Amino acid sequence: MKTYIRRVNYYETDKMGVVHHSNYIRWFEEARTSFMEQVGYTYPRLEEEGIISPVISVSCEYKKPVRYPDTVAIDVYLTSMTKFRCSFRYEVKDAATGERRAVGTSQHCYLDGNGKIVNMEQHNPDFLRAFERECE
Repeated sequence: MKTYIRRVNYYETDKMGVVHHSNYIRWFEEARTSFMEQVGYTYPRLEEEGIISPVISVSCEYKKPVRYPDTVAIDVYLTSMTKFRCSFRYEVKDAATGERRAVGTSQHCYLDGNGKIVNMEQHNPDFLRAFERECE
């Protein structure tokens, strides 16, 4: 998968000039969305098919601060894919040096419009196969 590149915005920093910790979670979502686009299953496509995929768990370990106007490279790895849920791993690096700045994970499930768990093997096996090909 292609690495997601992102330049830090000034408004994402705190009084110390360091990117506020909450922004990393947003960056994970941006990078995951890019990953999904590359696989061919965007969030709008899933929603058109009656599926939502909420975050059920997220974590981030901060290694070194990111500051404005740094540019980061975020690698996304699909680490687990089942018919009911999937998990991702993220590595945030300085785009210029490759130095690791943060690592994280997120877990997601599949729900229908009524909030009920969906078995993607039955509902959309093409989606499941497309993502399984990308699994580590």
